[in-house]
Formats: sequence, structure tokens, C-alpha cells
Amino acid sequence: MADVFHALSSPVRRKILAMLKARDMTAGEIAEQLDVGKSTLSGHFNVLKSADLVTTERSGTTITYSLNTSVVEEMLALVAGIFGTNDEEGSQSNDGKA
Repeated sequence: MADVFHALSSPVRRKILAMLKARDMTAGEIAEQLDVGKSTLSGHFNVLKSADLVTTERSGTTITYSLNTSVVEEMLALVAGIFGTNDEEGSQSNDGKA
């Protein structure tokens, strides 16, 4: 999970994930909407792929990126399990902290 949180630490990578939430996109389509160089964008894609947050499909020289929702759901479940547990009455427990 550390690699997922590392991947999410960059505002650019979070923007890429938000774009992919809407639809699958090619690297070129993503690059058109971001103000970063190709080598920088490639580095961001490598981090996202290493964290398994995105999947790729190659068609000739075109790479299409997709959001890997199963990893996102797993990460959200982990965070909810740590911070958003419910007590026996079904209300959210905060251990008495405001």
C-alpha cells in the first residue's frame, strides 16, 4: 500500500487519476490537458503503473490508460477500516475525540 500512497502524493498524478475516472485516455490526450513534459509525464505513468493504479492497453504505438478501480477500492476500504469504523449502534466511532 505504501506505493499507492506515494503515487497519490503528487497533485499531477491525482489529476491523471481523476481524468481516468471519467474515461480511458491515451497518453497524448492526457498530455494535452497537463502542463508537463513528456519525460515527466512518463515518470508519473511509471509510478502509477508500479502502484497498480492504472492499467495500459497498447494498440500499435498508442497506449491507452485505464483506472484500476479494484486497487482504488482496496485502498479506500483500508482507509475506512482504519479511520471510519462503526460502533455497535451503527454510528461512526471516533474514540471520544472531536
